[in-house]
Amino acid sequence: MNGVVVVDKPRGPTSHDVVAAARRALREKSIGHAGTLDPLATGVLALACGKATRLVRFLSVADKEYEATLRFGVATDTYDSSGRVVAETASRPTRDAVAAALASLMGERLQTPPAYSAKKIDGHRAYDLARQARPVDVAPFESTTT
Repeated sequence: MNGVVVVDKPRGPTSHDVVAAARRALREKSIGHAGTLDPLATGVLALACGKATRLVRFLSVADKEYEATLRFGVATDTYDSSGRVVAETASRPTRDAVAAALASLMGERLQTPPAYSAKKIDGHRAYDLARQARPVDVAPFESTTT
């Protein structure tokens, strides 16, 4: 099979899990995905199959849009909803403070992913190492946000 399959990835499986399921279902060995979604994330995951796997590099650089649900006033040890709460506060940011914080993230900058990220370190996902209490040193990378 040659082409692109768009999957609405549910919360739970990794992008690799979705690719493995597609390989089994489609009986196609050559399948790749256009960008990793965190296991906790839901959303569109484009899978390129067969000869279309050559297109992944073009799909990966396309503009993306993200939607998030946030909970202010709580910090966890994993920086996401799966972690243990390590701090809480009743204070909440104003709309202007949120807008200013978002504006500060725009443009080009070095970004260091957290230990609980999908970035690979010596062939292992950072979040796997972090959950095993192993040292995690994720290298910063150049990021552009518009």
